[in-house]
Amino acid sequence: MNTSVNTDDVIFNFFKQICDEKDDKKCIQLGNEWIKAMENNLSSMEKNLSGADKLIHKDDIQSNRDHLNSLKNKNSTEWREYATQCMIEIMSHKSQ
Repeated sequence: MNTSVNTDDVIFNFFKQICDEKDDKKCIQLGNEWIKAMENNLSSMEKNLSGADKLIHKDDIQSNRDHLNSLKNKNSTEWREYATQCMIEIMSHKSQ
């Protein structure tokens, strides 16, 4: 029996939690926690890159930062829509 945790499953469940949250303030809080976690991941990745690798991935990292910035100040409806779309994309990738 395989008990390993699939990253996609963790992300899917987090987005499901955003979608299922009935309290709008908590929904927004979950979304903002997602942004913080992803910003921390980007910062960690950036720290671990050096020289040429840092230059190669510079645009991708900035693109991800721009995407995260675009998520800031979303209302609960927008967060639920975003989370739903992300869940659909995760399921789509699993079926490929």
